[in-house]
Amino acid sequence: MMSRTVSSLILSSARNSIVCQGKGRWYSICIPNRNKIKWKLLVSRTPLLPAGGCSVDSAVPLQRAFRHTSTEEEHFSFQLSPSQINDILRAGELSHKTLDLSGKGASSVLRFESNQLASNSPMEDRRSAATCLQTAGMLFGVFDGHAGSACAQAVSERLLHYIAVSLMPRRSLEEIELAVESMKPVRPILQRHRHPNDVEYREITSWYFENLRVYWQHLLDLDTEPGFSLEEAMVCAFKRLDSDISLEVQAPQENELMRNIALQVAFSGATACVAHVDGVHLHVANTGDCRAVLGVHEEDGTWSTLPLTRDHNACDEFEIRRLKREHPRSEEKTLFVNDRLLGILMPSRAFGDVQLKWSKELQHSVLENSCDVEALNIYQYVPPNYHTPPYLTAEPEVTYHKLRSKDKFLVIASDGLWEMLSNEKVVKLVAGHLTELNVQKPQLTFKKPVNLGYMHNLLLQRKSRGLASLDRNIATHLIRHAIGSNEYGEVDPEKLAAMLTLPEDLARMYRDDITVTVVYFNSDTIDTYYRDRE
Repeated sequence: MMSRTVSSLILSSARNSIVCQGKGRWYSICIPNRNKIKWKLLVSRTPLLPAGGCSVDSAVPLQRAFRHTSTEEEHFSFQLSPSQINDILRAGELSHKTLDLSGKGASSVLRFESNQLASNSPMEDRRSAATCLQTAGMLFGVFDGHAGSACAQAVSERLLHYIAVSLMPRRSLEEIELAVESMKPVRPILQRHRHPNDVEYREITSWYFENLRVYWQHLLDLDTEPGFSLEEAMVCAFKRLDSDISLEVQAPQENELMRNIALQVAFSGATACVAHVDGVHLHVANTGDCRAVLGVHEEDGTWSTLPLTRDHNACDEFEIRRLKREHPRSEEKTLFVNDRLLGILMPSRAFGDVQLKWSKELQHSVLENSCDVEALNIYQYVPPNYHTPPYLTAEPEVTYHKLRSKDKFLVIASDGLWEMLSNEKVVKLVAGHLTELNVQKPQLTFKKPVNLGYMHNLLLQRKSRGLASLDRNIATHLIRHAIGSNEYGEVDPEKLAAMLTLPEDLARMYRDDITVTVVYFNSDTIDTYYRDRE
Protein backbone atom coordinates (compact mmCIF):
# COMPACT_ATOMS: atom_id res chain seq x y z
CA MET A 1 0.00 0.00 0.00
CA MET A 2 2.79 2.38 0.91
CA SER A 3 4.50 1.83 -2.43
CA ARG A 4 1.29 2.45 -4.36
CA THR A 5 0.95 5.71 -2.47
CA VAL A 6 4.50 6.63 -3.47
CA SER A 7 3.75 5.79 -7.10
CA SER A 8 0.49 7.74 -7.18
CA LEU A 9 2.11 10.75 -5.53
CA ILE A 10 4.90 10.73 -8.08
CA LEU A 11 2.48 10.59 -11.01
CA SER A 12 0.18 13.17 -9.48
CA SER A 13 3.03 15.61 -8.95
CA ALA A 14 4.09 15.11 -12.55
CA ARG A 15 0.71 15.96 -14.00
CA ASN A 16 -0.32 18.75 -11.65
CA SER A 17 2.86 20.67 -10.88
CA ILE A 18 5.76 22.31 -12.63
CA VAL A 19 8.13 19.82 -14.16
CA CYS A 20 11.82 20.61 -14.18
CA GLN A 21 13.30 19.01 -17.28
CA GLY A 22 16.94 18.06 -17.43
CA LYS A 23 19.51 18.61 -14.75
CA GLY A 24 17.90 21.78 -13.51
CA ARG A 25 19.73 22.02 -10.23
CA TRP A 26 22.97 22.76 -12.08
CA TYR A 27 22.29 25.67 -14.39
CA SER A 28 19.19 27.48 -13.29
CA ILE A 29 17.97 30.44 -11.35
CA CYS A 30 15.28 30.23 -8.71
CA ILE A 31 12.43 32.67 -9.38
CA PRO A 32 9.96 32.96 -6.44
CA ASN A 33 6.39 33.32 -7.72
CA ARG A 34 3.85 33.51 -4.89
CA ASN A 35 3.85 30.10 -3.23
CA LYS A 36 5.41 28.25 -6.13
CA ILE A 37 8.99 28.02 -7.34
CA LYS A 38 9.67 27.90 -11.03
CA TRP A 39 12.96 26.82 -12.44
CA LYS A 40 14.19 28.57 -15.53
CA LEU A 41 16.84 26.66 -17.41
CA LEU A 42 19.70 28.80 -18.56
CA VAL A 43 21.77 26.34 -20.56
CA SER A 44 20.64 23.64 -22.93
CA ARG A 45 20.67 19.96 -21.97
CA THR A 46 21.13 18.93 -25.58
CA PRO A 47 23.62 16.05 -25.84
CA LEU A 48 26.83 16.13 -27.81
CA LEU A 49 25.66 15.04 -31.25
CA PRO A 50 28.05 16.31 -33.88
CA ALA A 51 27.18 15.69 -37.49
CA GLY A 52 28.27 12.21 -38.39
CA GLY A 53 29.13 11.44 -34.73
CA CYS A 54 27.78 8.76 -32.49
CA SER A 55 24.88 9.23 -30.11
CA VAL A 56 25.33 8.67 -26.39
CA ASP A 57 21.78 7.29 -26.24
CA SER A 58 23.29 3.91 -27.08
CA ALA A 59 25.51 3.97 -24.02
CA VAL A 60 22.94 2.42 -21.69
CA PRO A 61 20.22 0.91 -23.88
CA LEU A 62 18.64 -1.35 -21.28
CA GLN A 63 18.18 1.47 -18.81
CA ARG A 64 15.76 3.20 -21.18
CA ALA A 65 13.96 0.09 -22.37
CA PHE A 66 11.13 0.40 -19.84
CA ARG A 67 11.04 4.16 -19.27
CA HIS A 68 8.07 6.28 -20.25
CA THR A 69 8.85 9.29 -22.36
CA SER A 70 6.21 11.58 -20.88
CA THR A 71 3.89 11.89 -17.89
CA GLU A 72 1.07 12.59 -20.37
CA GLU A 73 0.90 8.99 -21.59
CA GLU A 74 -2.58 7.54 -21.19
CA HIS A 75 -1.56 4.08 -20.03
CA PHE A 76 0.97 5.03 -17.41
CA SER A 77 2.35 2.17 -15.31
CA PHE A 78 5.11 1.73 -12.76
CA GLN A 79 5.05 -2.07 -13.07
CA LEU A 80 8.29 -3.95 -13.72
CA SER A 81 9.09 -7.60 -13.18
CA PRO A 82 12.09 -8.47 -10.96
CA SER A 83 14.02 -9.59 -14.02
CA GLN A 84 13.30 -6.30 -15.81
CA ILE A 85 14.48 -4.37 -12.74
CA ASN A 86 17.71 -6.38 -12.71
CA ASP A 87 18.22 -5.84 -16.44
CA ILE A 88 17.98 -2.08 -15.99
CA LEU A 89 20.15 -1.94 -12.88
CA ARG A 90 22.85 -4.24 -14.23
CA ALA A 91 23.15 -2.82 -17.75
CA GLY A 92 26.15 -0.64 -16.87
CA GLU A 93 28.05 -3.11 -14.70
CA LEU A 94 31.82 -3.24 -15.06
CA SER A 95 34.25 -5.31 -13.00
CA HIS A 96 37.94 -6.04 -13.26
CA LYS A 97 40.19 -8.28 -11.20
CA THR A 98 43.81 -7.23 -11.06
CA LEU A 99 46.38 -9.65 -12.41
CA ASP A 100 50.12 -9.38 -11.91
CA LEU A 101 51.47 -9.07 -15.43
CA SER A 102 54.52 -7.01 -14.54
CA GLY A 103 56.34 -9.55 -12.38
CA LYS A 104 56.71 -6.91 -9.65
CA GLY A 105 54.40 -8.68 -7.23
CA ALA A 106 50.72 -8.50 -6.36
CA SER A 107 48.95 -5.18 -6.69
CA SER A 108 47.42 -3.47 -3.69
CA VAL A 109 44.24 -3.25 -5.79
CA LEU A 110 42.47 -6.58 -5.61
CA ARG A 111 39.63 -5.67 -7.97
CA PHE A 112 37.18 -2.91 -8.76
CA GLU A 113 33.48 -2.91 -9.56
CA SER A 114 31.52 -0.09 -11.18
CA ASN A 115 28.06 0.77 -12.45
CA GLN A 116 25.94 3.67 -13.67
CA LEU A 117 22.25 4.51 -13.76
CA ALA A 118 20.94 7.36 -15.90
CA SER A 119 18.38 9.94 -14.86
CA ASN A 120 19.11 12.48 -17.57
CA SER A 121 18.59 11.43 -21.16
CA PRO A 122 21.26 11.04 -22.29
CA MET A 123 23.31 10.44 -19.18
CA GLU A 124 25.68 13.23 -18.15
CA ASP A 125 27.91 11.17 -15.82
CA ARG A 126 31.06 9.43 -17.05
CA ARG A 127 33.68 7.12 -15.50
CA SER A 128 37.20 5.96 -16.27
CA ALA A 129 39.59 3.32 -14.99
CA ALA A 130 43.06 2.46 -16.21
CA THR A 131 46.34 0.78 -15.37
CA CYS A 132 49.43 2.94 -15.87
CA LEU A 133 51.77 1.13 -18.27
CA GLN A 134 54.81 3.42 -18.26
CA THR A 135 54.59 4.36 -14.59
CA ALA A 136 53.28 2.49 -11.55
CA GLY A 137 49.74 2.41 -10.24
CA MET A 138 46.08 2.44 -11.28
CA LEU A 139 43.75 5.37 -11.89
CA PHE A 140 40.00 5.57 -11.21
CA GLY A 141 37.80 8.52 -12.11
CA VAL A 142 34.17 9.60 -11.79
CA PHE A 143 32.95 12.66 -13.70
CA ASP A 144 29.63 14.44 -13.20
CA GLY A 145 28.58 16.59 -16.14
CA HIS A 146 26.14 19.48 -16.19
CA ALA A 147 24.56 21.51 -19.00
CA GLY A 148 25.01 18.42 -21.16
CA SER A 149 27.44 15.52 -21.32
CA ALA A 150 30.09 17.06 -23.59
CA CYS A 151 32.54 18.27 -20.95
CA ALA A 152 32.29 15.13 -18.82
CA GLN A 153 32.86 13.06 -21.95
CA ALA A 154 36.00 14.96 -22.89
CA VAL A 155 37.42 14.95 -19.37
CA SER A 156 36.77 11.22 -18.94
CA GLU A 157 38.66 10.49 -22.17
CA ARG A 158 41.59 12.82 -21.54
CA LEU A 159 42.32 13.49 -17.87
CA LEU A 160 43.88 10.12 -16.98
CA HIS A 161 46.33 10.52 -19.88
CA TYR A 162 47.29 13.99 -18.67
CA ILE A 163 47.96 12.59 -15.20
CA ALA A 164 49.97 9.65 -16.55
CA VAL A 165 52.08 11.95 -18.75
CA SER A 166 52.70 14.24 -15.78
CA LEU A 167 54.10 11.26 -13.86
CA MET A 168 56.39 9.99 -16.59
CA PRO A 169 60.17 10.51 -16.22
CA ARG A 170 61.94 12.70 -18.73
CA ARG A 171 63.51 9.74 -20.53
CA SER A 172 60.11 8.18 -21.21
CA LEU A 173 58.75 11.49 -22.52
CA GLU A 174 61.75 11.81 -24.83
CA GLU A 175 61.14 8.27 -26.13
CA ILE A 176 57.51 8.86 -27.03
CA GLU A 177 58.33 12.23 -28.60
CA LEU A 178 61.04 10.60 -30.73
CA ALA A 179 58.62 7.85 -31.76
CA VAL A 180 56.00 10.39 -32.85
CA GLU A 181 58.58 12.44 -34.76
CA SER A 182 59.81 9.30 -36.53
CA MET A 183 56.21 8.19 -37.21
CA LYS A 184 56.84 4.97 -35.31
CA PRO A 185 54.34 3.25 -33.00
CA VAL A 186 54.09 4.81 -29.56
CA ARG A 187 54.03 2.52 -26.57
CA PRO A 188 50.65 2.77 -24.82
CA ILE A 189 50.57 5.02 -21.79
CA LEU A 190 47.45 3.49 -20.24
CA GLN A 191 45.50 0.27 -20.39
CA ARG A 192 41.87 1.41 -20.20
CA HIS A 193 39.24 -0.77 -18.53
CA ARG A 194 35.98 0.00 -20.31
CA HIS A 195 32.39 -1.12 -20.39
CA PRO A 196 31.33 -2.09 -23.94
CA ASN A 197 28.76 0.73 -23.92
CA ASP A 198 31.11 3.44 -22.62
CA VAL A 199 31.08 6.28 -25.13
CA GLU A 200 34.20 7.30 -27.04
CA TYR A 201 34.39 9.81 -29.89
CA ARG A 202 36.99 8.23 -32.13
CA GLU A 203 36.60 11.02 -34.70
CA ILE A 204 38.56 13.41 -32.48
CA THR A 205 41.03 11.01 -30.85
CA SER A 206 43.90 12.23 -33.04
CA TRP A 207 43.09 15.85 -32.17
CA TYR A 208 43.18 15.06 -28.44
CA PHE A 209 46.46 13.17 -28.92
CA GLU A 210 48.07 16.16 -30.65
CA ASN A 211 47.13 18.43 -27.76
CA LEU A 212 48.43 15.87 -25.26
CA ARG A 213 51.66 15.89 -27.23
CA VAL A 214 51.90 19.66 -26.87
CA TYR A 215 51.60 19.14 -23.12
CA TRP A 216 54.43 16.61 -22.88
CA GLN A 217 56.57 18.86 -25.09
CA HIS A 218 55.95 21.59 -22.54
CA LEU A 219 57.07 19.22 -19.77
CA LEU A 220 60.26 18.46 -21.72
CA ASP A 221 60.90 22.18 -22.11
CA LEU A 222 60.80 22.59 -18.34
CA ASP A 223 64.01 20.58 -18.18
CA THR A 224 63.31 19.38 -14.64
CA GLU A 225 64.24 16.01 -13.20
CA PRO A 226 63.01 13.98 -11.35
CA GLY A 227 59.86 15.92 -12.18
CA PHE A 228 56.59 16.35 -10.29
CA SER A 229 55.53 14.75 -7.05
CA LEU A 230 52.31 12.81 -7.43
CA GLU A 231 50.29 15.60 -5.87
CA GLU A 232 51.89 18.17 -8.16
CA ALA A 233 51.29 15.92 -11.18
CA MET A 234 47.58 15.62 -10.45
CA VAL A 235 47.13 19.35 -9.86
CA CYS A 236 49.10 20.20 -13.01
CA ALA A 237 47.13 17.70 -15.11
CA PHE A 238 43.74 19.03 -13.97
CA LYS A 239 44.70 22.65 -14.59
CA ARG A 240 46.36 21.96 -17.93
CA LEU A 241 43.40 20.03 -19.31
CA ASP A 242 40.99 22.77 -18.28
CA SER A 243 43.28 25.32 -19.91
CA ASP A 244 43.36 23.24 -23.10
CA ILE A 245 39.56 23.04 -23.12
CA SER A 246 39.44 26.83 -22.94
CA LEU A 247 42.11 27.40 -25.61
CA GLU A 248 40.77 24.81 -28.06
CA VAL A 249 37.47 26.64 -28.46
CA GLN A 250 39.29 29.94 -29.07
CA ALA A 251 41.67 28.56 -31.72
CA PRO A 252 40.68 28.79 -35.41
CA GLN A 253 39.31 25.45 -36.54
CA GLU A 254 38.38 24.58 -40.12
CA ASN A 255 36.91 21.22 -39.21
CA GLU A 256 33.26 21.85 -38.34
CA LEU A 257 32.91 18.69 -36.24
CA MET A 258 35.88 19.60 -34.04
CA ARG A 259 34.76 23.23 -33.73
CA ASN A 260 31.28 22.18 -32.59
CA ILE A 261 32.66 19.67 -30.09
CA ALA A 262 35.07 22.25 -28.69
CA LEU A 263 32.17 24.69 -28.21
CA GLN A 264 29.97 22.16 -26.47
CA VAL A 265 32.79 20.97 -24.22
CA ALA A 266 33.78 24.48 -23.15
CA PHE A 267 30.24 25.76 -22.56
CA SER A 268 29.14 22.73 -20.56
CA GLY A 269 30.89 21.62 -17.38
CA ALA A 270 31.99 18.66 -15.27
CA THR A 271 33.18 17.92 -11.77
CA ALA A 272 35.80 15.21 -11.31
CA CYS A 273 37.18 12.89 -8.65
CA VAL A 274 40.24 10.78 -9.54
CA ALA A 275 42.12 8.29 -7.35
CA HIS A 276 45.66 7.05 -8.01
CA VAL A 277 46.70 3.87 -6.20
CA ASP A 278 50.31 2.71 -6.17
CA GLY A 279 51.16 0.15 -3.51
CA VAL A 280 50.19 1.63 -0.15
CA HIS A 281 50.11 5.15 -1.58
CA LEU A 282 46.64 6.52 -2.29
CA HIS A 283 46.13 10.00 -3.74
CA VAL A 284 42.67 11.43 -4.45
CA ALA A 285 42.24 14.60 -6.52
CA ASN A 286 38.82 16.23 -6.36
CA THR A 287 37.25 19.16 -8.20
CA GLY A 288 33.60 19.73 -7.36
CA ASP A 289 31.16 17.56 -5.46
CA CYS A 290 31.87 14.00 -6.45
CA ARG A 291 33.12 12.18 -3.38
CA ALA A 292 35.61 9.50 -2.29
CA VAL A 293 35.15 7.60 0.98
CA LEU A 294 37.35 4.89 2.50
CA GLY A 295 35.82 1.87 4.27
CA VAL A 296 37.88 0.91 7.34
CA HIS A 297 37.51 -2.38 9.24
CA GLU A 298 38.55 -1.64 12.81
CA GLU A 299 40.26 -4.12 15.14
CA ASP A 300 37.07 -4.54 17.23
CA GLY A 301 35.18 -5.70 14.13
CA THR A 302 33.27 -2.45 13.55
CA TRP A 303 33.39 -0.41 10.36
CA SER A 304 34.25 3.27 10.11
CA THR A 305 34.33 5.81 7.29
CA LEU A 306 37.21 8.05 6.27
CA PRO A 307 36.17 10.79 3.80
CA LEU A 308 39.03 11.72 1.45
CA THR A 309 37.32 14.67 -0.27
CA ARG A 310 35.35 17.80 0.55
CA ASP A 311 32.32 18.86 -1.46
CA HIS A 312 33.22 22.09 -3.22
CA ASN A 313 30.01 24.09 -2.99
CA ALA A 314 28.27 26.84 -1.06
CA CYS A 315 27.84 24.56 1.94
CA ASP A 316 31.59 24.40 2.50
CA GLU A 317 33.03 27.20 4.63
CA PHE A 318 36.53 26.75 3.17
CA GLU A 319 35.20 27.33 -0.34
CA ILE A 320 33.22 30.40 0.71
CA ARG A 321 36.32 31.91 2.34
CA ARG A 322 38.48 31.04 -0.69
CA LEU A 323 36.16 32.80 -3.11
CA LYS A 324 35.84 35.83 -0.85
CA ARG A 325 39.63 36.13 -0.77
CA GLU A 326 39.78 36.00 -4.58
CA HIS A 327 37.16 38.71 -5.22
CA PRO A 328 36.51 42.25 -3.96
CA ARG A 329 34.63 42.79 -0.73
CA SER A 330 31.88 44.52 -2.70
CA GLU A 331 30.95 41.11 -4.21
CA GLU A 332 30.67 39.16 -0.95
CA LYS A 333 26.87 39.16 -0.98
CA THR A 334 26.56 38.15 -4.64
CA LEU A 335 29.16 35.36 -4.87
CA PHE A 336 26.63 32.84 -3.58
CA VAL A 337 22.91 33.34 -4.13
CA ASN A 338 20.44 30.62 -3.12
CA ASP A 339 23.44 28.38 -2.31
CA ARG A 340 24.73 28.62 -5.89
CA LEU A 341 27.78 30.29 -7.33
CA LEU A 342 26.48 33.62 -8.72
CA GLY A 343 23.01 32.14 -8.22
CA ILE A 344 23.62 29.64 -11.03
CA LEU A 345 26.01 26.76 -10.36
CA MET A 346 26.03 24.43 -7.36
CA PRO A 347 29.67 23.24 -7.46
CA SER A 348 32.30 25.92 -6.91
CA ARG A 349 34.98 24.04 -8.88
CA ALA A 350 34.57 22.42 -12.29
CA PHE A 351 36.05 21.83 -15.72
CA GLY A 352 34.65 23.82 -18.63
CA ASP A 353 31.91 26.33 -17.73
CA VAL A 354 33.72 29.14 -19.51
CA GLN A 355 30.67 31.36 -18.86
CA LEU A 356 32.02 31.67 -15.30
CA LYS A 357 35.71 31.96 -16.27
CA TRP A 358 35.99 34.21 -19.32
CA SER A 359 35.48 37.94 -19.59
CA LYS A 360 32.21 39.10 -21.13
CA GLU A 361 34.14 40.35 -24.15
CA LEU A 362 35.82 37.00 -24.80
CA GLN A 363 32.54 35.12 -24.49
CA HIS A 364 30.88 37.47 -26.97
CA SER A 365 33.80 37.25 -29.40
CA VAL A 366 33.90 33.43 -29.43
CA LEU A 367 30.15 32.98 -29.72
CA GLU A 368 29.82 35.70 -32.37
CA ASN A 369 32.34 33.90 -34.58
CA SER A 370 30.67 30.50 -34.11
CA CYS A 371 28.00 30.03 -36.72
CA ASP A 372 26.38 26.97 -35.10
CA VAL A 373 25.74 28.34 -31.60
CA GLU A 374 21.97 28.28 -32.01
CA ALA A 375 21.97 24.83 -33.61
CA LEU A 376 24.14 23.53 -30.77
CA ASN A 377 21.74 25.05 -28.22
CA ILE A 378 24.49 26.96 -26.42
CA TYR A 379 22.76 29.60 -24.37
CA GLN A 380 24.37 33.04 -24.57
CA TYR A 381 24.01 34.24 -21.01
CA VAL A 382 26.08 36.43 -18.70
CA PRO A 383 25.00 36.13 -15.07
CA PRO A 384 24.22 39.22 -13.00
CA ASN A 385 26.98 40.67 -10.82
CA TYR A 386 29.61 39.29 -13.19
CA HIS A 387 32.48 41.70 -12.52
CA THR A 388 35.78 39.94 -11.75
CA PRO A 389 36.06 36.58 -13.53
CA PRO A 390 37.15 33.87 -13.24
CA TYR A 391 34.73 32.75 -10.52
CA LEU A 392 35.33 29.06 -11.15
CA THR A 393 38.45 26.89 -11.12
CA ALA A 394 39.28 23.31 -12.03
CA GLU A 395 42.20 23.16 -9.59
CA PRO A 396 41.71 20.07 -7.44
CA GLU A 397 42.30 19.42 -3.79
CA VAL A 398 44.61 16.41 -3.44
CA THR A 399 44.47 14.16 -0.39
CA TYR A 400 47.18 11.63 0.42
CA HIS A 401 46.50 8.51 2.50
CA LYS A 402 48.90 5.69 3.30
CA LEU A 403 46.93 2.48 3.10
CA ARG A 404 46.76 0.15 6.09
CA SER A 405 45.63 -3.45 6.16
CA LYS A 406 42.38 -2.34 7.79
CA ASP A 407 41.56 -0.09 4.80
CA LYS A 408 39.39 -2.48 2.80
CA PHE A 409 37.77 -0.45 0.01
CA LEU A 410 37.38 2.96 -1.59
CA VAL A 411 34.03 4.23 -2.91
CA ILE A 412 34.14 6.98 -5.57
CA ALA A 413 30.77 8.24 -6.74
CA SER A 414 28.96 11.18 -8.28
CA ASP A 415 26.70 13.19 -6.01
CA GLY A 416 23.68 11.28 -7.31
CA LEU A 417 24.63 8.54 -4.84
CA TRP A 418 25.55 10.80 -1.91
CA GLU A 419 22.27 12.72 -2.20
CA MET A 420 20.49 9.45 -1.41
CA LEU A 421 22.88 7.69 0.98
CA SER A 422 25.21 8.98 3.70
CA ASN A 423 28.90 8.07 3.85
CA GLU A 424 28.18 5.78 6.79
CA LYS A 425 25.29 4.03 5.04
CA VAL A 426 27.39 3.41 1.93
CA VAL A 427 30.24 1.87 3.94
CA LYS A 428 27.75 -0.24 5.90
CA LEU A 429 26.18 -1.56 2.70
CA VAL A 430 29.55 -2.43 1.13
CA ALA A 431 30.74 -4.08 4.36
CA GLY A 432 27.54 -6.11 4.64
CA HIS A 433 27.83 -7.16 1.01
CA LEU A 434 31.41 -8.30 1.61
CA THR A 435 30.34 -10.31 4.65
CA GLU A 436 27.55 -12.07 2.77
CA LEU A 437 29.85 -12.91 -0.13
CA ASN A 438 32.43 -14.33 2.27
CA VAL A 439 29.75 -16.41 4.00
CA GLN A 440 28.59 -17.65 0.61
CA LYS A 441 31.99 -18.89 -0.51
CA PRO A 442 32.31 -21.99 1.71
CA GLN A 443 28.85 -23.17 0.67
CA LEU A 444 29.97 -23.22 -2.95
CA THR A 445 32.77 -25.69 -2.21
CA PHE A 446 31.51 -28.98 -3.57
CA LYS A 447 32.01 -32.17 -1.64
CA LYS A 448 32.99 -35.19 -3.69
CA PRO A 449 31.26 -37.09 -5.08
CA VAL A 450 28.83 -34.40 -6.28
CA ASN A 451 25.31 -35.66 -6.97
CA LEU A 452 22.02 -34.05 -7.90
CA GLY A 453 20.65 -34.36 -4.39
CA TYR A 454 23.62 -32.50 -2.93
CA MET A 455 23.34 -29.75 -5.55
CA HIS A 456 19.61 -29.42 -4.88
CA ASN A 457 20.16 -29.04 -1.13
CA LEU A 458 22.90 -26.47 -1.76
CA LEU A 459 20.60 -24.34 -3.91
CA LEU A 460 17.82 -24.58 -1.30
CA GLN A 461 20.22 -23.40 1.39
CA ARG A 462 21.29 -20.44 -0.71
CA LYS A 463 17.68 -19.53 -1.47
CA SER A 464 16.63 -19.78 2.17
CA ARG A 465 19.42 -17.39 3.16
CA GLY A 466 18.52 -14.89 0.43
CA LEU A 467 21.89 -15.16 -1.31
CA ALA A 468 20.55 -16.29 -4.67
CA SER A 469 19.33 -12.76 -5.47
CA LEU A 470 22.42 -10.96 -4.15
CA ASP A 471 23.89 -8.46 -6.58
CA ARG A 472 27.34 -9.71 -7.51
CA ASN A 473 28.43 -6.17 -8.38
CA ILE A 474 28.63 -3.96 -5.29
CA ALA A 475 28.01 -0.78 -7.29
CA THR A 476 24.66 -2.23 -8.41
CA HIS A 477 23.88 -3.08 -4.78
CA LEU A 478 24.50 0.56 -3.79
CA ILE A 479 22.40 1.97 -6.65
CA ARG A 480 19.54 -0.43 -5.80
CA HIS A 481 19.52 0.85 -2.21
CA ALA A 482 19.99 4.49 -3.23
CA ILE A 483 16.80 4.67 -5.28
CA GLY A 484 14.74 1.86 -3.78
CA SER A 485 15.16 2.10 0.00
CA ASN A 486 12.17 2.90 2.20
CA GLU A 487 12.24 4.75 5.53
CA TYR A 488 13.47 1.57 7.24
CA GLY A 489 16.50 1.26 4.97
CA GLU A 490 15.07 -1.78 3.17
CA VAL A 491 14.64 -2.04 -0.60
CA ASP A 492 10.97 -1.68 -1.53
CA PRO A 493 10.45 -3.45 -4.89
CA GLU A 494 7.48 -1.26 -5.84
CA LYS A 495 9.30 1.96 -5.04
CA LEU A 496 12.32 0.67 -6.97
CA ALA A 497 10.14 -0.07 -10.01
CA ALA A 498 8.52 3.36 -9.79
CA MET A 499 11.89 5.12 -9.65
CA LEU A 500 13.17 3.16 -12.66
CA THR A 501 10.14 3.84 -14.85
CA LEU A 502 9.95 7.56 -14.18
CA PRO A 503 9.51 9.35 -17.52
CA GLU A 504 12.22 11.58 -18.88
CA ASP A 505 10.30 14.77 -18.04
CA LEU A 506 10.07 13.76 -14.38
CA ALA A 507 13.00 11.54 -13.43
CA ARG A 508 15.36 14.41 -12.65
CA MET A 509 13.00 15.72 -9.97
CA TYR A 510 13.49 12.54 -7.96
CA ARG A 511 16.99 11.30 -8.70
CA ASP A 512 20.20 12.32 -10.42
CA ASP A 513 22.51 10.31 -12.66
CA ILE A 514 24.42 7.90 -10.42
CA THR A 515 27.92 6.58 -11.09
CA VAL A 516 29.74 4.38 -8.57
CA THR A 517 33.16 2.74 -8.58
CA VAL A 518 34.29 0.60 -5.64
CA VAL A 519 37.97 -0.32 -5.39
CA TYR A 520 38.84 -3.28 -3.15
CA PHE A 521 42.31 -3.38 -1.61
CA ASN A 522 44.52 -6.45 -1.16
CA SER A 523 45.20 -6.61 2.59
CA ASP A 524 47.83 -9.32 2.17
CA THR A 525 49.87 -7.14 -0.19
CA ILE A 526 49.59 -4.19 2.18
CA ASP A 527 50.66 -6.35 5.13
CA THR A 528 53.63 -7.62 3.14
CA TYR A 529 54.73 -4.05 2.43
CA TYR A 530 54.95 -3.25 6.13
CA ARG A 531 56.53 -6.59 7.10
CA ASP A 532 59.29 -6.12 4.53
CA ARG A 533 60.15 -2.78 6.09
CA GLU A 534 60.31 -3.94 9.71
